[in-house]
Amino acid sequence: MAIREILEVPDPRLKQISAPVTVFDEELRTLVADMFETMYDAPGIGLAAVQVGVPLRVLVIDLQPDDPDAEPVPCAHDGHHHHHQPTKREPRVFINPEILDPSAERRVYNEGCLSVPEMYAEVERPARIRARWQDLDGTVHEEEMDDLLATCLQHEMDHLEGILFIDHLSRLKRQMVLRKLEKLRRAA
Repeated sequence: MAIREILEVPDPRLKQISAPVTVFDEELRTLVADMFETMYDAPGIGLAAVQVGVPLRVLVIDLQPDDPDAEPVPCAHDGHHHHHQPTKREPRVFINPEILDPSAERRVYNEGCLSVPEMYAEVERPARIRARWQDLDGTVHEEEMDDLLATCLQHEMDHLEGILFIDHLSRLKRQMVLRKLEKLRRAA
């Protein structure tokens, strides 16, 4: 397992169209394991293979919901007990995903992306989708999704077409985001 470098805008490799996965082998398992390690390290909730420079139709998602059964843990910083729920890991892999019947109803989420670090913007997408995808063994799955999972899957699937969330914004808003990012980088 290894942490791979996450490509950031304006890297032209993020604009590549990802190719379908046809071989479900050890190499694919290694890629997925590395993608999870890279995503958790970042940390993020979703990552497409193209973001680590591999233009294949492979996505990993883990919304890492707060665990309602977890004990509150003391925060290291100040000795006070915060209800800082440990998160449950719910890693999910989507290979060659497709969207069937997106809902007419739309929902707006404030989205971010590991390839556009520390920038957030509101994007409107279908509120519910039915998704079809393959797992690491090539088995096909179908599921109805809504809320954050539907948004996240659609956001990650955009990467497969070389689309970033900022591409959904007006030109003006997109330029503002990119300028802010440039400023942050210079400050660093």
